[in-house]
Amino acid sequence: MTETQIETKVLDGKATAKAIRAEVAEGCASLLERHGIRPGLTVVLVGEDPASSIYVRSKNRAAERAGMTSDIIRLPADASESKVLETVEQLNADASVHGILIQLPLPDGIDASKVIKAIDPDKDVDGFHPVNVGRVNIGLPGFAPCTPAGVIELLKRYQIELSGAHAVVIGRSNIVGKPMAALLLRENCTVTVCHSRTKDLPAVAAQADILIAAVGRLGMVTADFIRPGAAVIDVGIHRVSDEAMVRDLFDDDAKRLATLAEKGAVVAGDVHPAQAANRAGWLTPVPGGVGPLTIAMLLKNTLTAATRSAERA
Repeated sequence: MTETQIETKVLDGKATAKAIRAEVAEGCASLLERHGIRPGLTVVLVGEDPASSIYVRSKNRAAERAGMTSDIIRLPADASESKVLETVEQLNADASVHGILIQLPLPDGIDASKVIKAIDPDKDVDGFHPVNVGRVNIGLPGFAPCTPAGVIELLKRYQIELSGAHAVVIGRSNIVGKPMAALLLRENCTVTVCHSRTKDLPAVAAQADILIAAVGRLGMVTADFIRPGAAVIDVGIHRVSDEAMVRDLFDDDAKRLATLAEKGAVVAGDVHPAQAANRAGWLTPVPGGVGPLTIAMLLKNTLTAATRSAERA
């Protein structure tokens, strides 16, 4: 093998998420036995966005399978901001609800940041409340956003060395990039955060032992971004319906082309999979990488919230 032709190992997020969900189910059963408490998760869905509706149902089913109570509060798309805030206050006051999740995006006219700030931080299992953002950044117990928390969990379970590693995060969103950097710092990584103004981005990225791609651009991370042997985490997700693009991304892979013919699109991420193969030491697939971990970590946060509630009682 040459320096750039190495064996790329898969970081299997689907298998890891399955293990986390099994652990959460055990924890839920134990909490019920010890304290008579069943963790409760409530999702507030405003409007009828098809993608949001599908995602909410997935969360609901996953929570129920883990032994939690799971409710969906559906509000019409024309619901007022005051109605959403009133709903949040009712859930804050409900002792049977341990986790509150506001499904984003919210319709125009509703200030998402105002709604998130209204959630009791101890029930903010999405980790978006400013109090939890602060807790994560200064190392206090709090809820981290589920996607970056899932990435840390994945790296640890595959025994990727974090302490002392140089981690490069491409993307600085409040949902992934910034909390990802904070969590990596907590694991004693040396962290570089890149964005649209970063000069010579490929050269900076290629210094990474751990490269996190969360930029929201299809296949942007190509071979010149990847140091041979690096662990590469692809947070992006995109639907690709153009056959030429699918062939380029997946190197004429017959299975992907068959999926394209059958479903009209395939899913790809921010990392160019054909160029990352045989260069990255570890790589998350899309789909089946980071995606499944998000719901698994949501369940883990909800169990933690319920456990803390029981301990305070």
